[in-house]
Amino acid sequence: MTFSFTKATVGALVACTVAFGTGIAPVAPAKAETLRMAYDADPVSLDPHEQLSGGTLQLSHMVFDPLVRFTKDLEYEPRLAESWEQIDERTMRFHLREGVTFHSGNAFTAEDVAFTVERLKQSPDFKGLFEPFEGAKVVDEHTVDLITKEPYPLVLTMATYIFPMDKAFYTGTDENGEPKDAIVKHGNTFASTNESGTGPFVVRSREQGVRVEFDRFPEYWDTESPGNVTEIIFTPIKEAPTRVASLLSGGVDFIAPVPPTDLERLRSEDDVNLVTMPGTRIITFQMNQKRVEAFQDVRVRQAIVHAVNNEGIVDKIMKGFATVAAQQSAPGQAGHVPELEPRYDLEAAKALMEEAGYADGFSITMMAPNNRYVNDAKIAEAVAAMLARINITVDLTTMPKAQYWPKFDERAADMMMIGWHPDTEDSANYTEFLLMTPNPETGYGQYNSGNYSNPRVDELIIQSQSMVDLEERAKVLQEVEKILHEDAAFMPLHWQNLAWAAREGVHIEDVVNVMNFPYLGDLVIEE
Repeated sequence: MTFSFTKATVGALVACTVAFGTGIAPVAPAKAETLRMAYDADPVSLDPHEQLSGGTLQLSHMVFDPLVRFTKDLEYEPRLAESWEQIDERTMRFHLREGVTFHSGNAFTAEDVAFTVERLKQSPDFKGLFEPFEGAKVVDEHTVDLITKEPYPLVLTMATYIFPMDKAFYTGTDENGEPKDAIVKHGNTFASTNESGTGPFVVRSREQGVRVEFDRFPEYWDTESPGNVTEIIFTPIKEAPTRVASLLSGGVDFIAPVPPTDLERLRSEDDVNLVTMPGTRIITFQMNQKRVEAFQDVRVRQAIVHAVNNEGIVDKIMKGFATVAAQQSAPGQAGHVPELEPRYDLEAAKALMEEAGYADGFSITMMAPNNRYVNDAKIAEAVAAMLARINITVDLTTMPKAQYWPKFDERAADMMMIGWHPDTEDSANYTEFLLMTPNPETGYGQYNSGNYSNPRVDELIIQSQSMVDLEERAKVLQEVEKILHEDAAFMPLHWQNLAWAAREGVHIEDVVNVMNFPYLGDLVIEE
């Protein structure tokens, strides 16, 4: 797929080219620099609302800008919203930055925020996040109210997921007569192939799976940003050894993720800047109860959890660069229950299979990506081998994430891998998307490929959304984790740690964070 430009975007790029050609650095006084970067995969779309994924959000921080964003310390930092205030228990008012321009040349106003919130509420992937919201109300050109249905403790957190889109740019129909604001998962829409954000970078060209090129937006509003990157060449490199070799040979300046097997090697390189952090992305497998009758028996699900040595996976495959999990909520999150521990016990697993009447086992299909999570294909192979010990025969298929996500949406296999970083930095978000009863109307359970359903879990999560007493809310979320643990609602593996590497002089330590959304607009490169 090739990115196509509108006249307005071309105009912005022409202005951008003129500025670069004269040696002018419109954003930062430092010398203009090109960043050559390689991730394991590129975003599947330019539409920030098509897929709720890390790749989409990384792109959004490059091309768009949120109302608010997190600092490294997970404090709130003003972006397109300069300030905010609580008007009443259901209304928070945001005062927007003036003088901000979209890549198209259109001025940013409160109408764009209202348009974006309404679109988020229509997105199959994002509507679950925004279900607690009644909507956005324009007060004046640079003031907008976010209104929730009930008191909601996470309004500011959700503002970090509002990347205002250019209402005028995305309104009307494209050359095929289709609505420009249409959201079609894995489709070829106007929004998936065109962009107009307020972010630091404009997409210059794009060939899906091959290369994406960005130019610095010459009219970018944040003139105080220290960033001096004026061009980004983004090449997806699926194979981890090739990614590392490209960094060491000077082919690229910045890579992510760094495979655990190369951490020590890169740490010993004097001209490599390696940055690591603990992560909160849980890696799991889901068991589809609609496809496999045996998965409806809690004893079978418990047997599967007992059969998987996730401590061994962390030790052998992840080289210790992950944290073994027995629940969704990571340590430090509201719902984390310290007494829940990994349950590997092969004999117990065999006994449970026999008790459930499946001592002779059965056959299943399994799917996993091979370039989305660290060592994802190797982890899937290990899990398949471990299930064979309890006579579950696995037909495993792995594939690049661009092909995997459509299959995931189809629920195309009996067991499917899914990793999840909580979009709200809050325990409830895991369950809202991964384990609540799937509901296309609300968006809850959008990534619940196991079709797990427990009315009590649904009830507790919805109850937690309007609880402003955080201590009591934590107790409710901990009860959820205990229910899911007892139900063996999913197979927990580990929380994935984070690692990035760059050549010396590329100061990634200033822009990477625990959310894994590098703020590349602020990146400084020194020769």
